[in-house]
Amino acid sequence: MFCLTALAKLILNYFFSRHWVRTIRVLLRGVGLEPTTFRCCDCSSHTMASEEPEVGLFIPERAEMYRNSTEVKMSQIVLPCHANHRGELSVGQLLKWMDSTACLSAERHAGCSCITASVDDIHFEHTIGVGQVVNIKAKVNRAFNSSMEVGIMVSCEDLFANRQWKVCNAFATFVARHTDEGKVQLKQVMPQTQEEQTEYSVAAERRRMRLLHTEIMKDLLGNGPKGDDCQDFDDAVPSERTRVESVELVLPPHANHQVNTFGGQIMAWMENVATIAASRLCNAHPTLRTIDMFHFRAPSQVGDRVVLKAIVNNAFKNSMEVGVCAEAYRGRETPRHINSAFMTFEVLDAEGNPRNLPRIKPEPLDGPRRYREAIARKKIRLDRKYIISCKQTEVPLSVPWEPSNQVYLSYNNVSALKMLAARTNWVLTSEKNKVNLYTLEENQVLCFKVETHVDIAAKRVFALLSDLTRRKEWDRHYKHCEMINQVDEEDAIYHVITPSVSKTNKGQDFILLASCRTPCNSGDPYLIALRSVTLPTHPPTEDYIRGEIFCAGFSILEVSSMVCKVSYYNQASPGVLPYISNDIAGLSSGFYNSFCSCSKFLEENKESRATADSTAF
Repeated sequence: MFCLTALAKLILNYFFSRHWVRTIRVLLRGVGLEPTTFRCCDCSSHTMASEEPEVGLFIPERAEMYRNSTEVKMSQIVLPCHANHRGELSVGQLLKWMDSTACLSAERHAGCSCITASVDDIHFEHTIGVGQVVNIKAKVNRAFNSSMEVGIMVSCEDLFANRQWKVCNAFATFVARHTDEGKVQLKQVMPQTQEEQTEYSVAAERRRMRLLHTEIMKDLLGNGPKGDDCQDFDDAVPSERTRVESVELVLPPHANHQVNTFGGQIMAWMENVATIAASRLCNAHPTLRTIDMFHFRAPSQVGDRVVLKAIVNNAFKNSMEVGVCAEAYRGRETPRHINSAFMTFEVLDAEGNPRNLPRIKPEPLDGPRRYREAIARKKIRLDRKYIISCKQTEVPLSVPWEPSNQVYLSYNNVSALKMLAARTNWVLTSEKNKVNLYTLEENQVLCFKVETHVDIAAKRVFALLSDLTRRKEWDRHYKHCEMINQVDEEDAIYHVITPSVSKTNKGQDFILLASCRTPCNSGDPYLIALRSVTLPTHPPTEDYIRGEIFCAGFSILEVSSMVCKVSYYNQASPGVLPYISNDIAGLSSGFYNSFCSCSKFLEENKESRATADSTAF
């Protein structure tokens, strides 16, 4: 051992510089030697024990890339035992992997055991074949009191073709279990990158949407058609033929480290019986495309019997909805409801295109209700996918507003503003008396931000600016503003008229959905998000040119008890550009004048209690 030490010193003296001192130090410690003082060829005497901490040893020449502390990755090669009869990865197996990865991420953040509470809609874009690799990444987007949202991204990798593609993404909610000390209070997530900041901000709106989901479903189903609109076709398949019932005994391999039945295992069992039900309708091998948002109602443990029931509720031209539920019992106890889910299947031809499906004939008694509810759920499913999942460029500016899609339009409205505010590549275009104008051009879309500080409480600023009917008092671009519909306590629809900026001398009008949000946690801003919608009661008229707004609104961040930062954002559409082109080109000070008027309006009304009390927000 002494000779090995001497040899190491000799090599250092003749061949290595200071950079290699740390590497040799690791080698010496690896064989059980303590570092000693020595001299290298280009530096003075160094005591290795006094060097910087070893945590710096493994940082490469270039700075190590940042990685979220809650991020968990899982990679699995698809073996025949994971696949179905077509050589494709079973969705049930994929759900188990997704759930376990997300659970590990949640527990890494919480520091204690966590259970799956709910999973948002999952849309599977591609299937995965045997021999391919599944890469799953999960990380905590935001923590609330005792629950947290975990984002899950699934991609497929072909090792031989050296390419990857997205399979699906999902958002799951996990709840930290009580410890001996009582209820767990989760620590807050601290976003470090723009992507994390965006997910952190939008997570609050997704949580709101989850809480309202059940109410939206009840309202839509309650207001749906009450009559028996189920047509009786001669070639229809009786839904009773598709009914499946299966029982599973929960064994230790099915349980997680908390001795509860693994949430992913229950989802896998549910997917299995749903696939059988779908196969009985089409006499073919169906492909699962979508799983609707669902909640786990109760846990189950080792020794429970889990009863799974599935039936095709309705069949459309190229898809079918299968309802499946899971109940658990032990001995002679009454079965308890564990979970219910609605899964959409397609049958693909040789070219991968959806085939036409046979019609379904509802069973007596409960069948017509499930048949009609499936129609309502399909509408909600399409609304969610159309409004939320699509890229902004794929969604028309003015989506028709109606009560059934209000929660999704509101989500899209607020999340779009939050994502715009989270951008970090804003460019300062002009500055005048602490009023800053920023611009951002992405994908041939011009965005701008105007920002200033006011010596008024953020809550008071929010109360004043959220009442759009008063905006004409300080904004010269608002000639008239009328509230059309007070949707709820946080959302309203307005009709706005602006002055003429065209050669026709016609003014413009806008139908705007205003979504106002108070902070979810300290450090969050107040938000007033605006976007265009359409209403049958207010069609375009010959008197005005109907304008549209992509995304606009205010972010009001509390700096102190009596100071806040007010930021106005606008993703400029063609109808808005004429109002702002001079300011962005530096030819006028319209923004500065407008914000000065806004500041004066806020100052004059900051003590007005009546204003704050009268606004619905």
